[in-house]
Amino acid sequence: MSAKTPNLSANSQAFISVAATLAAVALWFAVYWRLEDFSARVVGWLPVQPDSRMAEAARFFVYDTPKVLMLLALVVFAMGIVRSFFSPERTRALLAGRREGVGNIAAATLGVFTPFCSCSAVPLFVGFVSAGVPLGVTFSFLISAPMVNEVALGLLFALVGWKVALVYLVFGMTIAIVCGWVIGRLHLEGWLEEWVRNVRAGEAVIMPDHSTVADRIGAGLEAVRDIVGKVWLWIIIGIGVGAVIHGYVPTDLLASIMGRGAWWSVPAVVLLGVPIYSNAAGIIPVVEALLSKGAALGTTLAFMMSVIALSLPEMVILRKVMTVRLVAVFAGVVAAGILAVGYLFNALFS
Repeated sequence: MSAKTPNLSANSQAFISVAATLAAVALWFAVYWRLEDFSARVVGWLPVQPDSRMAEAARFFVYDTPKVLMLLALVVFAMGIVRSFFSPERTRALLAGRREGVGNIAAATLGVFTPFCSCSAVPLFVGFVSAGVPLGVTFSFLISAPMVNEVALGLLFALVGWKVALVYLVFGMTIAIVCGWVIGRLHLEGWLEEWVRNVRAGEAVIMPDHSTVADRIGAGLEAVRDIVGKVWLWIIIGIGVGAVIHGYVPTDLLASIMGRGAWWSVPAVVLLGVPIYSNAAGIIPVVEALLSKGAALGTTLAFMMSVIALSLPEMVILRKVMTVRLVAVFAGVVAAGILAVGYLFNALFS
Protein backbone atom coordinates (compact mmCIF):
# COMPACT_ATOMS: atom_id res chain seq x y z
CA MET A 1 0.00 0.00 0.00
CA SER A 2 2.71 2.45 0.93
CA ALA A 3 4.43 1.96 -2.43
CA LYS A 4 1.32 3.18 -4.25
CA THR A 5 0.76 6.27 -2.14
CA PRO A 6 3.17 8.56 -4.06
CA ASN A 7 1.45 7.63 -7.36
CA LEU A 8 -1.97 8.33 -5.91
CA SER A 9 -0.72 11.65 -4.58
CA ALA A 10 0.77 12.60 -7.95
CA ASN A 11 -2.43 11.63 -9.76
CA SER A 12 -4.53 13.64 -7.32
CA GLN A 13 -2.28 16.65 -7.75
CA ALA A 14 -2.52 16.39 -11.52
CA PHE A 15 -6.34 16.11 -11.35
CA ILE A 16 -6.61 19.16 -9.10
CA SER A 17 -4.26 21.18 -11.34
CA VAL A 18 -6.18 20.30 -14.50
CA ALA A 19 -9.58 20.95 -12.87
CA ALA A 20 -8.44 24.32 -11.53
CA THR A 21 -7.00 25.26 -14.92
CA LEU A 22 -10.21 24.35 -16.76
CA ALA A 23 -12.27 26.35 -14.25
CA ALA A 24 -9.97 29.36 -14.67
CA VAL A 25 -10.19 29.15 -18.47
CA ALA A 26 -14.00 28.97 -18.27
CA LEU A 27 -14.02 32.07 -16.05
CA TRP A 28 -11.67 33.78 -18.51
CA PHE A 29 -14.12 33.25 -21.38
CA ALA A 30 -17.09 34.38 -19.27
CA VAL A 31 -15.34 37.66 -18.46
CA TYR A 32 -13.91 38.16 -21.95
CA TRP A 33 -17.30 38.01 -23.67
CA ARG A 34 -18.62 40.78 -21.38
CA LEU A 35 -15.78 43.22 -22.00
CA GLU A 36 -17.57 45.17 -24.74
CA ASP A 37 -20.59 45.83 -22.52
CA PHE A 38 -18.27 46.75 -19.65
CA SER A 39 -16.29 49.24 -21.75
CA ALA A 40 -19.46 50.86 -23.10
CA ARG A 41 -20.77 51.30 -19.58
CA VAL A 42 -17.50 52.79 -18.30
CA VAL A 43 -17.27 55.28 -21.19
CA GLY A 44 -20.91 56.21 -20.57
CA TRP A 45 -19.94 57.30 -17.07
CA LEU A 46 -17.26 59.66 -18.37
CA PRO A 47 -18.05 63.38 -18.80
CA VAL A 48 -17.51 63.33 -22.58
CA GLN A 49 -19.83 63.73 -25.55
CA PRO A 50 -20.82 60.29 -26.92
CA ASP A 51 -19.90 61.16 -30.53
CA SER A 52 -16.72 63.09 -29.77
CA ARG A 53 -13.16 62.10 -30.63
CA MET A 54 -12.43 61.83 -26.93
CA ALA A 55 -15.22 59.26 -26.58
CA GLU A 56 -13.81 57.24 -29.53
CA ALA A 57 -10.34 57.25 -27.97
CA ALA A 58 -11.74 56.35 -24.55
CA ARG A 59 -13.76 53.44 -25.96
CA PHE A 60 -10.64 52.06 -27.68
CA PHE A 61 -8.53 52.37 -24.52
CA VAL A 62 -11.09 51.04 -22.03
CA TYR A 63 -11.99 48.09 -24.25
CA ASP A 64 -8.52 47.16 -25.52
CA THR A 65 -6.65 47.38 -22.22
CA PRO A 66 -8.37 44.45 -20.46
CA LYS A 67 -8.85 42.63 -23.78
CA VAL A 68 -5.17 42.68 -24.74
CA LEU A 69 -3.96 41.87 -21.22
CA MET A 70 -6.38 38.95 -20.94
CA LEU A 71 -5.44 37.63 -24.39
CA LEU A 72 -1.78 38.00 -23.54
CA ALA A 73 -2.18 36.08 -20.28
CA LEU A 74 -4.02 33.23 -22.01
CA VAL A 75 -1.57 32.98 -24.91
CA VAL A 76 1.48 33.18 -22.67
CA PHE A 77 0.04 30.55 -20.32
CA ALA A 78 -0.63 28.13 -23.18
CA MET A 79 2.77 28.67 -24.77
CA GLY A 80 4.46 28.54 -21.37
CA ILE A 81 3.27 24.95 -21.19
CA VAL A 82 4.65 24.32 -24.69
CA ARG A 83 7.94 25.97 -23.73
CA SER A 84 8.29 23.61 -20.78
CA PHE A 85 9.57 21.15 -23.39
CA PHE A 86 12.33 23.57 -24.36
CA SER A 87 15.23 25.37 -22.70
CA PRO A 88 18.17 27.36 -24.04
CA GLU A 89 20.32 24.25 -23.56
CA ARG A 90 17.91 21.98 -25.41
CA THR A 91 17.49 24.53 -28.20
CA ARG A 92 21.24 24.78 -28.56
CA ALA A 93 21.54 21.00 -28.71
CA LEU A 94 18.84 20.76 -31.39
CA LEU A 95 20.64 23.27 -33.61
CA ALA A 96 24.20 22.05 -33.02
CA GLY A 97 25.59 20.29 -36.09
CA ARG A 98 22.82 21.48 -38.39
CA ARG A 99 23.94 22.48 -41.85
CA GLU A 100 22.90 25.75 -43.42
CA GLY A 101 19.64 25.61 -45.30
CA VAL A 102 17.95 22.93 -43.24
CA GLY A 103 19.50 24.49 -40.16
CA ASN A 104 18.09 27.92 -41.02
CA ILE A 105 14.60 26.47 -41.35
CA ALA A 106 14.94 24.54 -38.08
CA ALA A 107 16.30 27.61 -36.28
CA ALA A 108 13.52 29.90 -37.50
CA THR A 109 10.89 27.32 -36.53
CA LEU A 110 12.37 26.87 -33.07
CA GLY A 111 12.37 30.65 -32.69
CA VAL A 112 8.57 30.67 -32.88
CA PHE A 113 8.30 28.36 -29.87
CA THR A 114 11.22 29.73 -27.87
CA PRO A 115 10.65 33.50 -27.78
CA PHE A 116 13.76 34.65 -25.97
CA CYS A 117 13.87 38.42 -25.71
CA SER A 118 16.72 40.68 -26.78
CA CYS A 119 18.16 40.60 -23.25
CA SER A 120 18.84 36.88 -23.83
CA ALA A 121 20.62 37.55 -27.13
CA VAL A 122 24.19 37.63 -25.83
CA PRO A 123 24.21 34.39 -23.77
CA LEU A 124 22.24 32.58 -26.47
CA PHE A 125 24.58 33.81 -29.18
CA VAL A 126 27.68 32.75 -27.29
CA GLY A 127 26.10 29.40 -26.38
CA PHE A 128 25.16 28.67 -29.99
CA VAL A 129 28.58 29.63 -31.34
CA SER A 130 30.34 27.57 -28.68
CA ALA A 131 28.18 24.55 -29.57
CA GLY A 132 29.23 24.74 -33.21
CA VAL A 133 25.99 26.19 -34.59
CA PRO A 134 26.81 27.97 -37.90
CA LEU A 135 26.66 31.76 -37.77
CA GLY A 136 23.89 32.02 -40.34
CA VAL A 137 21.75 29.47 -38.50
CA THR A 138 22.28 31.40 -35.27
CA PHE A 139 21.08 34.59 -36.96
CA SER A 140 17.94 32.85 -38.25
CA PHE A 141 17.07 31.99 -34.66
CA LEU A 142 17.90 35.46 -33.33
CA ILE A 143 15.64 37.09 -35.95
CA SER A 144 12.76 34.66 -35.54
CA ALA A 145 12.69 34.43 -31.74
CA PRO A 146 11.72 38.04 -30.94
CA MET A 147 9.84 38.79 -34.17
CA VAL A 148 7.76 35.69 -34.94
CA ASN A 149 6.86 34.53 -31.45
CA GLU A 150 3.69 33.13 -29.96
CA VAL A 151 2.70 36.43 -28.35
CA ALA A 152 2.77 38.28 -31.67
CA LEU A 153 0.89 35.54 -33.51
CA GLY A 154 -1.71 35.01 -30.79
CA LEU A 155 -2.51 38.69 -30.41
CA LEU A 156 -2.57 39.30 -34.15
CA PHE A 157 -4.96 36.39 -34.60
CA ALA A 158 -7.28 37.65 -31.86
CA LEU A 159 -7.17 41.35 -32.70
CA VAL A 160 -6.86 41.64 -36.48
CA GLY A 161 -7.73 38.18 -37.81
CA TRP A 162 -6.12 34.94 -38.88
CA LYS A 163 -5.15 36.19 -42.35
CA VAL A 164 -2.87 38.91 -41.01
CA ALA A 165 -1.45 36.49 -38.43
CA LEU A 166 -0.73 33.90 -41.13
CA VAL A 167 0.84 36.53 -43.38
CA TYR A 168 3.05 37.69 -40.53
CA LEU A 169 4.06 34.12 -39.68
CA VAL A 170 4.96 33.14 -43.25
CA PHE A 171 6.89 36.26 -44.14
CA GLY A 172 8.46 36.72 -40.73
CA MET A 173 9.89 33.20 -40.95
CA THR A 174 10.92 33.84 -44.56
CA ILE A 175 12.90 36.88 -43.45
CA ALA A 176 14.55 34.87 -40.67
CA ILE A 177 15.44 31.96 -42.97
CA VAL A 178 16.64 33.98 -45.98
CA CYS A 179 18.53 36.61 -43.98
CA GLY A 180 20.25 33.95 -41.89
CA TRP A 181 21.19 32.02 -45.03
CA VAL A 182 22.57 35.17 -46.72
CA ILE A 183 24.66 36.06 -43.67
CA GLY A 184 25.91 32.47 -43.54
CA ARG A 185 26.96 32.62 -47.21
CA LEU A 186 29.01 35.75 -46.51
CA HIS A 187 31.23 33.79 -44.05
CA LEU A 188 31.59 36.61 -41.56
CA GLU A 189 32.76 34.56 -38.59
CA GLY A 190 35.89 36.70 -38.50
CA TRP A 191 33.73 39.73 -37.71
CA LEU A 192 32.71 38.34 -34.34
CA GLU A 193 34.37 39.86 -31.30
CA GLU A 194 37.62 38.07 -30.53
CA TRP A 195 36.49 36.82 -27.13
CA VAL A 196 33.49 35.12 -28.76
CA ARG A 197 35.71 33.41 -31.33
CA ASN A 198 37.92 32.14 -28.54
CA VAL A 199 35.08 30.47 -26.67
CA ARG A 200 35.83 26.77 -26.67
CA ALA A 201 33.16 24.48 -28.06
CA GLY A 202 31.60 22.20 -25.49
CA GLU A 203 28.84 19.67 -25.29
CA ALA A 204 25.37 21.07 -24.84
CA VAL A 205 23.82 20.00 -21.58
CA ILE A 206 20.19 18.94 -21.65
CA MET A 207 18.38 20.17 -18.59
CA PRO A 208 15.66 17.96 -17.13
CA ASP A 209 12.15 18.57 -18.42
CA HIS A 210 9.06 19.32 -16.36
CA SER A 211 7.80 15.77 -16.23
CA THR A 212 4.31 16.05 -14.76
CA VAL A 213 1.11 17.79 -15.76
CA ALA A 214 1.21 19.89 -12.60
CA ASP A 215 4.78 20.97 -13.39
CA ARG A 216 3.82 22.02 -16.92
CA ILE A 217 0.82 24.00 -15.67
CA GLY A 218 3.13 25.61 -13.13
CA ALA A 219 5.50 26.53 -15.98
CA GLY A 220 2.60 28.22 -17.74
CA LEU A 221 1.69 30.23 -14.65
CA GLU A 222 5.31 31.20 -14.13
CA ALA A 223 5.48 32.41 -17.74
CA VAL A 224 2.42 34.60 -17.14
CA ARG A 225 3.96 36.11 -14.01
CA ASP A 226 7.28 36.68 -15.72
CA ILE A 227 6.25 37.95 -19.17
CA VAL A 228 3.04 39.82 -18.36
CA GLY A 229 4.71 41.29 -15.29
CA LYS A 230 7.46 42.75 -17.48
CA VAL A 231 5.43 44.03 -20.44
CA TRP A 232 2.12 45.24 -19.00
CA LEU A 233 3.27 48.87 -18.85
CA TRP A 234 4.45 48.79 -22.46
CA ILE A 235 1.11 47.30 -23.47
CA ILE A 236 -0.81 50.11 -21.79
CA ILE A 237 1.46 52.69 -23.45
CA GLY A 238 0.88 51.00 -26.81
CA ILE A 239 -2.87 50.95 -26.28
CA GLY A 240 -2.74 54.63 -25.31
CA VAL A 241 -0.94 55.46 -28.57
CA GLY A 242 -3.46 53.34 -30.46
CA ALA A 243 -6.34 55.16 -28.75
CA VAL A 244 -4.96 58.54 -29.83
CA ILE A 245 -4.58 57.28 -33.42
CA HIS A 246 -8.06 55.76 -33.35
CA GLY A 247 -9.76 58.84 -31.92
CA TYR A 248 -7.84 61.80 -33.24
CA VAL A 249 -5.91 60.94 -36.42
CA PRO A 250 -8.08 61.52 -39.52
CA THR A 251 -8.41 58.49 -41.77
CA ASP A 252 -7.50 60.44 -44.91
CA LEU A 253 -4.33 61.84 -43.34
CA LEU A 254 -3.09 58.45 -42.17
CA ALA A 255 -3.94 56.82 -45.49
CA SER A 256 -1.95 59.50 -47.32
CA ILE A 257 1.09 58.84 -45.12
CA MET A 258 0.90 55.04 -44.75
CA GLY A 259 -1.28 54.20 -47.73
CA ARG A 260 -0.38 51.98 -50.67
CA GLY A 261 0.24 54.95 -52.97
CA ALA A 262 2.98 56.50 -50.84
CA TRP A 263 6.05 54.60 -52.10
CA TRP A 264 8.31 56.26 -49.55
CA SER A 265 6.15 55.20 -46.58
CA VAL A 266 7.71 51.72 -46.28
CA PRO A 267 11.34 52.84 -45.80
CA ALA A 268 10.11 55.74 -43.67
CA VAL A 269 8.29 53.49 -41.18
CA VAL A 270 11.22 51.07 -41.07
CA LEU A 271 13.51 53.94 -40.06
CA LEU A 272 10.87 55.18 -37.63
CA GLY A 273 10.65 51.77 -35.96
CA VAL A 274 14.38 51.46 -35.20
CA PRO A 275 14.60 53.89 -32.24
CA ILE A 276 11.27 52.73 -30.77
CA TYR A 277 11.72 50.28 -27.92
CA SER A 278 8.76 47.96 -27.64
CA ASN A 279 7.81 44.31 -27.89
CA ALA A 280 5.19 42.45 -29.87
CA ALA A 281 2.53 42.84 -27.19
CA GLY A 282 3.09 46.57 -26.90
CA ILE A 283 3.15 47.37 -30.62
CA ILE A 284 0.19 45.25 -31.77
CA PRO A 285 -2.49 47.65 -30.35
CA VAL A 286 -0.84 50.37 -32.44
CA VAL A 287 -0.97 48.08 -35.48
CA GLU A 288 -4.66 47.42 -34.81
CA ALA A 289 -5.40 51.16 -34.75
CA LEU A 290 -3.33 51.84 -37.88
CA LEU A 291 -5.13 49.16 -39.89
CA SER A 292 -8.54 50.37 -38.70
CA LYS A 293 -7.66 53.84 -40.01
CA GLY A 294 -6.76 52.63 -43.48
CA ALA A 295 -2.99 52.20 -43.28
CA ALA A 296 -1.66 49.77 -45.88
CA LEU A 297 -1.06 46.23 -44.65
CA GLY A 298 2.48 45.98 -46.00
CA THR A 299 3.51 49.33 -44.53
CA THR A 300 2.00 48.45 -41.17
CA LEU A 301 3.69 45.03 -41.03
CA ALA A 302 7.02 46.61 -42.02
CA PHE A 303 6.66 49.06 -39.14
CA MET A 304 5.86 46.26 -36.69
CA MET A 305 8.75 44.10 -37.87
CA SER A 306 11.26 46.96 -37.65
CA VAL A 307 10.20 47.83 -34.11
CA ILE A 308 10.61 44.23 -32.96
CA ALA A 309 13.58 42.99 -35.01
CA LEU A 310 15.67 46.16 -35.57
CA SER A 311 15.26 48.05 -32.31
CA LEU A 312 18.25 50.13 -31.30
CA PRO A 313 18.49 48.52 -27.80
CA GLU A 314 18.88 45.09 -29.41
CA MET A 315 21.63 46.40 -31.68
CA VAL A 316 23.44 47.79 -28.62
CA ILE A 317 23.18 44.42 -26.86
CA LEU A 318 24.41 42.51 -29.91
CA ARG A 319 27.37 44.88 -30.17
CA LYS A 320 28.82 43.07 -27.16
CA VAL A 321 29.42 39.96 -29.27
CA MET A 322 29.75 41.41 -32.78
CA THR A 323 31.94 44.02 -34.39
CA VAL A 324 30.26 47.16 -35.71
CA ARG A 325 30.64 45.81 -39.26
CA LEU A 326 28.75 42.62 -38.44
CA VAL A 327 26.00 44.51 -36.62
CA ALA A 328 25.66 46.75 -39.70
CA VAL A 329 25.44 43.75 -42.04
CA PHE A 330 22.86 42.09 -39.78
CA ALA A 331 20.73 45.26 -39.63
CA GLY A 332 21.07 45.89 -43.37
CA VAL A 333 20.10 42.37 -44.45
CA VAL A 334 17.10 42.26 -42.09
CA ALA A 335 16.00 45.76 -43.16
CA ALA A 336 16.13 44.68 -46.81
CA GLY A 337 13.91 41.70 -46.03
CA ILE A 338 11.42 43.89 -44.17
CA LEU A 339 11.31 46.39 -47.04
CA ALA A 340 10.63 43.55 -49.48
CA VAL A 341 7.71 42.35 -47.35
CA GLY A 342 6.26 45.85 -47.12
CA TYR A 343 6.40 46.52 -50.85
CA LEU A 344 5.19 43.03 -51.77
CA PHE A 345 2.09 43.20 -49.62
CA ASN A 346 1.25 46.71 -50.66
CA ALA A 347 1.40 45.48 -54.28
CA LEU A 348 -0.65 42.33 -53.63
CA PHE A 349 -3.37 44.08 -51.63
CA SER A 350 -3.61 47.29 -53.70
